[in-house]
Amino acid sequence: MNIFLRAATIYHPASKHHLQQQNILIEQGKITYIGPDEKQADTTIAADNLCVSAGWVDMFAVTGEPGLEHKEDLQSMAQAAAAGGFTEVLCLPNVNPVVQTKGAINYIRNRSLQLPVTLHPTAAVTMEAEGKELTEMIDLKQAGAIAFTDGTHPIQGAEVMVKALQYLQLFDGLLLNRPENTRLTAFGQMHEGVASTMLGMKGLPALAEETIVARDLQLLAYTGGKLHFSLISTKGAVESIRKAKADGLQVTCDVASYQAAFTDETIAPFDTNYKVNPPFRSAADAEAIKQGLADGTIDAIVSGHQPHDTEAKKLEFDLAEFGIINLETAFAVANASLTDAVPLETIVDKLTTAPRTILQLPQPTIAEGAEANLTIFDPTQSWVYDESTARSKGVNSPFFGQQLTGRVIGIIHKGQLVLN
Repeated sequence: MNIFLRAATIYHPASKHHLQQQNILIEQGKITYIGPDEKQADTTIAADNLCVSAGWVDMFAVTGEPGLEHKEDLQSMAQAAAAGGFTEVLCLPNVNPVVQTKGAINYIRNRSLQLPVTLHPTAAVTMEAEGKELTEMIDLKQAGAIAFTDGTHPIQGAEVMVKALQYLQLFDGLLLNRPENTRLTAFGQMHEGVASTMLGMKGLPALAEETIVARDLQLLAYTGGKLHFSLISTKGAVESIRKAKADGLQVTCDVASYQAAFTDETIAPFDTNYKVNPPFRSAADAEAIKQGLADGTIDAIVSGHQPHDTEAKKLEFDLAEFGIINLETAFAVANASLTDAVPLETIVDKLTTAPRTILQLPQPTIAEGAEANLTIFDPTQSWVYDESTARSKGVNSPFFGQQLTGRVIGIIHKGQLVLN
């Protein structure tokens, strides 16, 4: 199939065409022409504000396969990811059984081969993601795991963190941890503050995140190695990571695209679609997130995609599971909630170049002769996220029925074109 992109603004700093409006021809999966001329093709894509970048990468997404396919499977995840502009997705190990064997790694890699989206497997740091006994990380790395994390389960033991950081240095491996002191958050439902007090709900204090960030940074300074924090949400955590980077530590972090979209005082009370962990926090925390993105403290933007079925979400607030689906809406939500402080060019970089640098993945190029790994989008186009046409199996989104600005038109990857 030949594809022609008419008058597309290119967002790719490594390209000589960066921020230029050009026509692009893709033939049999390769970029064969970039320039002003009109070309004939099987499919022509045009829009008033057509933009193209390297394919987006998501560093935090949960899939239910194997074992929890009623929540999500690899096929539905790939469809949701493609609709959201992601050509590559990092799959967390929190499935049943936990991804901690070479067979489990190979299963994800093989299932991904025919999909338009590349699904990158991560492996658990500890057996069953329980935070106790380390997995065979060298074998798992050789099998194809590109990073190591207990995913949605924060690592609690300092001794486990030290051992993991030391072990991973044998092959320059990357450790991802979601910082949360679970003893401080036990039975918590939303951000600890005035709103939680007024609603009579146990809070999830910012302190629970900030103490683990401080601890892990101290351990990183002691052991060396590389550490990445997933789903940063507090002002204190941003400030600690900023200082650690200035001190020369190999630390990176990401934030969910929705983290600054709401605060604890603006979410709909007792609506479980807003129940996430880390929670929507204060206005000061949201502002710190924006500043951290703008100055480079926060390296990447992720979807934070955690799908659930009706039985897990249509419950009383204190009984419902944490998490929202966000693969399809990640860009639009970031485009709406962040661009007052973070330029579109920076948002795109944190979806493309930055995550690949962190994960040591090959960087696609937008140049004649290059394989096409592209995301096509219009940052000005409005659309409504409709539950009836959503690709994810998850039913848990606060954005259903809302008008969003910033639409993904499609992706081109592995010689395949997927259009919305």
